Amino acid sequence: MEEVEVSTSFFIVECCLFSCVSICKSTLNTLFVWVLWVEQRRKFVSKFVTNLLPNFSSNIVPLVGDIFVNMEISTICRKDRISKQNEVTISIRLYHNYETRRVSSGLKIDADYWDFENNCLKNDVPNRVHLQYILDEQIQKLRKKELEYKIQGKEYSIDDILGVSRKSVTTIAVYFQKVIDELTSLGRLNTRDKYKFTFSSLSKFKSLDIPFTKIDVQFLREYEIFLRKIGQADNSIATKFSCLKALYNKALDEELFVCEKNPFKKIKVGTLWKSTRKRAITKEEIHQLTNLNLAALSKYPKPYLEFARDIFMFSYLTAGINFKDIASLRCCDVENNRIYYTRNKTKKNLTFQLLPEALNIIGKYLKDDKEGGDYIFPILDKRLHVTEQQKFDRIQKVRAEVNKSLRLISEAMGLKHNLTTYVARHSFATILKNSGVNVALISEALGHSDLATTQIYLDSFENEQVDAAMSNLL
Repeated sequence: MEEVEVSTSFFIVECCLFSCVSICKSTLNTLFVWVLWVEQRRKFVSKFVTNLLPNFSSNIVPLVGDIFVNMEISTICRKDRISKQNEVTISIRLYHNYETRRVSSGLKIDADYWDFENNCLKNDVPNRVHLQYILDEQIQKLRKKELEYKIQGKEYSIDDILGVSRKSVTTIAVYFQKVIDELTSLGRLNTRDKYKFTFSSLSKFKSLDIPFTKIDVQFLREYEIFLRKIGQADNSIATKFSCLKALYNKALDEELFVCEKNPFKKIKVGTLWKSTRKRAITKEEIHQLTNLNLAALSKYPKPYLEFARDIFMFSYLTAGINFKDIASLRCCDVENNRIYYTRNKTKKNLTFQLLPEALNIIGKYLKDDKEGGDYIFPILDKRLHVTEQQKFDRIQKVRAEVNKSLRLISEAMGLKHNLTTYVARHSFATILKNSGVNVALISEALGHSDLATTQIYLDSFENEQVDAAMSNLL
């Protein structure tokens, strides 16, 4: 071994290492990283590790070499992307090896609540703790993937961290898969599935091993004809066109191709949407449901019957909150008999006063040992459902069981249409409308951004107005 002049501090570390050979591998990794940080002597440390602990060196030495190239991950909002409703999307910014990438967090907030100078949420943003939790969770997932590469001593790129292929993006098919992988990595599984269905449909229509420049007006019209021939409904066609348009514009923003004429300026996706009949029940039927003797519906106990009724009534009593949002509610989202949450679909922040009947339902499922981060309803368990895929699968399973039980209740009540978790949402809107409540105010409570003709400008309503409107429910 070469003779090397070593500082006093390094001799101390060396002595400590010799006396701690039995320390676990992870502890040694941390110790060597600390040594490197203090001395900034990568070559010396690498040789020191190799000679001292050869069994560990294969895992530690690569980590030593990469300590100074951590990926920068931060949140950012762009002033030039503020919508007409003064909303802005929060993006996750990744910077590594002179490459920058921005991916949407899926969250939208009022631009007045974002600190553009420091790139963070302002302190007065409603439901700030919940929003910050979502952002931190997404960043932690990315950091965890980066750490896995570092521990294995592997080189990595932003694409690796996002879980997308390194294959050069030259075709529609490759880029489709890239976006699907990104959505999976970010936990936006509902959106991911829409892209997967669109990808599958397009692949049956025509080979997608073609550049984006092949998408023109004729391509889009032929695709619509193809979808109608196989029996796709208007709104299913509109959904697929919306995904294709978003994908096309995203690739255009990333300068993956040059567009002379954007075909989506001629083919208006909005005209493909058709209004559908919204099924709702009356206030009298709500009372019938509340007073229904569930024990008389079956010879055998049906544990889901009572839970299904509670979920339906809770949705109805809480401005039509949908099933996924109910499943995601945590104890910390209820404060002073008021609920605060972010709607998963639109990322709109919502809050309103809880009616006594809704508080009673919550009380049935709150246990004394529950903490602020625990889920209110027994749909998700933070210890069991950790990944976004696990949460997604669990929500789908429980929703199916709830709707199955609601069908039994519908038959017992003699209803013309089956109850579902979404009927509760439509019933909320219909009953308030029939009670004389302003339609635009109902839209605000629903958290819609595009309900019929009234929703775009609804942020002006005060919480007190929404609370007063909900007093008409019972």
